[in-house]
Amino acid sequence: MNTLRILWLTLATAGMSVNLLAAVGPNYRRPSAPTPANFADRELGNWKEATPADAIARGDWWRVFNDAALDDLERQAAENNQDLKAAMARVVQARALARDAKADFFPSLSFDPAATRGRTSETVLNPSPTRQGNDFRVPLDLSYELDLWGRVRRNFEGANADAQARLAAFENTLLLLKADVAQNYFELRTLDTERAILRDTIGLRRDALNLVNSRFKGGAASELDVSRAETELDSTEAEILSVQRARAEVEHALAVLIGKPASDFTLRELTLASTALPPVIPAGLPSDLLERRPDIAEAERAMAAANARIGVAKAAFFPVVRLTGLAGFESMDVDTLFNWQSRAWSMGPSITWPIFQGGRNRANLKRAQAAYEENVALYRQQVLIAFKEVQDALTGTRLLSQQAEAEDRSRASARKTANISNSRYRAGLVSYLEVVDSERTALAAERESARITGERLVVSVQLIKALGGGWQDSHLGNLAAKQQ
Repeated sequence: MNTLRILWLTLATAGMSVNLLAAVGPNYRRPSAPTPANFADRELGNWKEATPADAIARGDWWRVFNDAALDDLERQAAENNQDLKAAMARVVQARALARDAKADFFPSLSFDPAATRGRTSETVLNPSPTRQGNDFRVPLDLSYELDLWGRVRRNFEGANADAQARLAAFENTLLLLKADVAQNYFELRTLDTERAILRDTIGLRRDALNLVNSRFKGGAASELDVSRAETELDSTEAEILSVQRARAEVEHALAVLIGKPASDFTLRELTLASTALPPVIPAGLPSDLLERRPDIAEAERAMAAANARIGVAKAAFFPVVRLTGLAGFESMDVDTLFNWQSRAWSMGPSITWPIFQGGRNRANLKRAQAAYEENVALYRQQVLIAFKEVQDALTGTRLLSQQAEAEDRSRASARKTANISNSRYRAGLVSYLEVVDSERTALAAERESARITGERLVVSVQLIKALGGGWQDSHLGNLAAKQQ
């Protein structure tokens, strides 16, 4: 087997020398992307061009809300969500394809034993006599492509970038899942708060109806007042049913997110506390936070893969050189198959030169170049979307904070007006219509205040998602230092 060893060393040496050659096609360089110098509404430091840093650990960012029920839902979603499992399977597939592409760097060795029995024809032109017998072969076949033009290297670059893109896509799916769970959870709690308000209001409406009936029997109120009180009670009962339907839909959406059948999932009622506030956003957030958005990293890696495939397409214009070899034993008799005299070997190069392909290679090159330009545009668009989402969340945070303050004042005034109207009605100074109007206004103000509180929590989740998973991470500086 010395011949086989020599052949292997020859192929390995040739491969080492070929790897020193330059690969055809452009080397990847990240293109520029439009970035704002700063954000409106809040100073966030000096933002710079996005650089994928999605490997930074995001941590359990939802714990900033200090809600045990939310923590449990996030855990169940990470364990059971089917979209997340599908994304993980895509990562495994992409990594397997990258390993498959990497295998082309090495010679392929196969063991191809064969045993045949045959007879030569007597009726064809054959200088040798007719022969019938056996043929036993035990060869080892070697084949190795000399990567003269970098086709193998570019193909591996593309496959490796695809694997990284699939991993970024998985991280993006995970981030979206965590954010969807948190948003639906806060929407559910907002609806629970509205339902509690309506439930209390129904109790007040029933008390009011009893009062009006008593006054009507005593001649101090009209039948119209009774009818209005009944209408308000019925209307409120109808509204609470509408809220319950909306709550059921959100609850069912949460069930899907955590991987459970909707019919098997229930979440107990939890109202928003009057002091429930979103987490405080620190000023001067570093640009690294936006850079770790997994969707930006996915778009950037897809762009790198498309760039590598330009090199693969260019390499198709050049000849493919392969070294092939065979070493083993061949004999007509099993007893002498492994004798030294039965050894056989061969080695030599083969060249495949694409002389005429009907324009196929040129078309493939144009397609690869256009695919790269497409991915550049998609990458830049994703960066623009990222800045837009951050700006939307920051603007929403500021305006909702101001709106909450104004709504608190409105709610207090509406409740005060309703109390005055009830007192005046009991004293016989006004009709029940004034009470109805003031109570409607007070109820609307209370429900709107609850909705704004819920919206503030939802928008804070959207900001965390827009920043790639929060801002509390001590590893940002360390990673930035390693990348320099």
